[in-house]
Amino acid sequence: MSATDSSNEARRSSWLRQIGEKGSFIERDVLSPDHIAQLKADLIAAIDEEANYHGGSDYSDYGMVLACYMYGRSFLELLDHAPLMDPIEAVLGPGCILYAYTSSSMPPHGSNYSGRIHVDSPRVIPGYMTNLGVTIALDDFTADNGATYYLPRSHTRLDAPSEDEFFAGAERLIIPAGSVFFFHARTWHRGGKNTTSEWRHGLTFNVCRPFMKQRLDIPRMLAGRDLSGLPERALQKLGFLSQVPASLDEYYAPPEKRKYKQPME
Repeated sequence: MSATDSSNEARRSSWLRQIGEKGSFIERDVLSPDHIAQLKADLIAAIDEEANYHGGSDYSDYGMVLACYMYGRSFLELLDHAPLMDPIEAVLGPGCILYAYTSSSMPPHGSNYSGRIHVDSPRVIPGYMTNLGVTIALDDFTADNGATYYLPRSHTRLDAPSEDEFFAGAERLIIPAGSVFFFHARTWHRGGKNTTSEWRHGLTFNVCRPFMKQRLDIPRMLAGRDLSGLPERALQKLGFLSQVPASLDEYYAPPEKRKYKQPME
């Protein structure tokens, strides 16, 4: 085994150990300043576009972009960014796909939909992980701008902790822009409140096994869009290689033309 292979295997083992024991891990410097700037600019434009769809900012999910993959090539190309995708695939396997791809932005002097103690996956299969949460910081996450609270080692419990228990043991996600928080989707967590005068921006993935349904039918939502040149791993993560056959012809198609052609794990 080469030194590079040995290093990669050590990192993979570390990610799996931390997810298994603590329920989460953090990777820093996943995105460069230029990459952050592009994503952030596209996200700000997407927030404005969704506000226009709703007829203004007076709706409960203002600031949350429900389907980031609909806005800007940068959101799609992010799905082939190895420093981000390698840890995801180490935990859930190369066949994993997006369940959801939203923003995690907090407006000035406000909160967002995450401001309650919750988990991101309702299902529990003992000994089997179905969903991974991924929070990508496009700004520094600080105590003042609403950094997430999360309860370490809570991913194995079924009952919601009381507020007293939660806050007695919770940690804050205080991380610099460009960092990523990977967490078992059964980890109990909640957003904070942004007490500053500036937006705090982030992106959130919920990643699931390829045989599971996505929150929205992403391939159908992107039908007709120019996806030429998009790397195969990005298309796979969007669910284009996990589609159920819609006809006998599709079912009996040769392997290279099938719409479901990826590993289960």
